[in-house]
Amino acid sequence: MASFAALRPAERRDAAELAILVDIGSHGFASWLWLAEMAGSSADTPLERGRMKMSRDGAWGNWESAVIAEAYGEVAGTAVGYQLGEEIRALATDRPALEPVIALQKQAAGNWFIGTLAVYRHLRGIGIGMRLLGDQIEKAGDRAVSLITASDNEAALALYEKNGFSQAARAEAVALFEDSRKHEWVLLTRLAG
Repeated sequence: MASFAALRPAERRDAAELAILVDIGSHGFASWLWLAEMAGSSADTPLERGRMKMSRDGAWGNWESAVIAEAYGEVAGTAVGYQLGEEIRALATDRPALEPVIALQKQAAGNWFIGTLAVYRHLRGIGIGMRLLGDQIEKAGDRAVSLITASDNEAALALYEKNGFSQAARAEAVALFEDSRKHEWVLLTRLAG
């Protein structure tokens, strides 16, 4: 365990750092989503739109749902987790790329859901991700824990499977661009207890 890494609840002032880490954790999928939301927004860039979203109160996956890992005097990573309520079942989207992700989330209704677990590249491989994951499992209490990752993210799959997660479902990802890598979204779940 990375005892040198301290975890703390995120604060609203962490919103910009959270937006960067959410984008890193999603391999750019988040900034693609934020770009589509910029019409009519006061944001100048997708990351600024992400910062605005992360700083809102009372929304799924915002600053209130995040924990920050700090190591060596800097922010090292984050985990964003929350109870995925039954209201997810009624959620619809007009963006085809989101449809498989939402469909997988619907299968995890009622579970603790880790929307993001990300560590800056220069601080990976020293236990910070494991520490963040352990914190999320602890926060889940007696609920199952679920998350979604890409099928070609071998490091993430290994971390989660090593920690008791198993593949619950898969859905083919919709390509964002003509030359996008082909992969599937994988729903992983760790049963309660």
